Amino acid sequence: MNRKDIVEVVNLTKKFGDFIAVKGINFKIKRGEILALLGPNGAGKTTTIKMITGLLRVSSGKILLNGEDITENSDKIKELSGYMSQKFSLYPLLTALENIEFFGGISGLKRKEIKEMKNRIKKMIPIEFLKIKVESLPPGIKQKIALFAALIPNPEILFLDEPTSGVDPEVRRNFWFEIYKLRESGKTILVSTHNLDEVEFADRVIILHKGEIILEGEPEELLIKYNKENFEEIFREVIV
Repeated sequence: MNRKDIVEVVNLTKKFGDFIAVKGINFKIKRGEILALLGPNGAGKTTTIKMITGLLRVSSGKILLNGEDITENSDKIKELSGYMSQKFSLYPLLTALENIEFFGGISGLKRKEIKEMKNRIKKMIPIEFLKIKVESLPPGIKQKIALFAALIPNPEILFLDEPTSGVDPEVRRNFWFEIYKLRESGKTILVSTHNLDEVEFADRVIILHKGEIILEGEPEELLIKYNKENFEEIFREVIV
């Protein structure tokens, strides 16, 4: 593992009884990059992310953080990471401001810091949305609040699990604009998706299928290698 790698997974495997959801995969996440984890539903994307973030126990294999094996000590990755799940990680019966207060509290922020966070989000999102229960918010607003909440601990690495699922194309474009800004600020980002048109926004892509990595590389290089015009054509060729 070189100094440019922040995370490395080695022979990472997850079994649920006799079913093997993730089959001994190996990959690295480079510091300061956007890595896209692409695959159809059931490919093992969420399971992989949950193992790396310590939300699921590893069946076998290793997870290295800055070269240190943290497989049995997930608190290390939790200290450095933020996580946004497919369902936006928010409590639906709380308002946006109440969610920010809650996530600020569990992140160890002081009351003054939580107040600053609430003031910051008020500048980003109209106040009328912030006082409504999250379950009643439009998907695009909910998405912005969830990303803001994931960033409260000021994580070095951000794990986004299908964050654009179920939102319209304009909201997706705006969200990727936010991802680019985060990368420019020094964040490392792993984003999973099954939207093929999003892959070319990433610095590097891994295609996961039936728990195995079947393709990895920079999007532009892969398009040249396979002599294809877009990633949908590559996807159709490699996913059998």
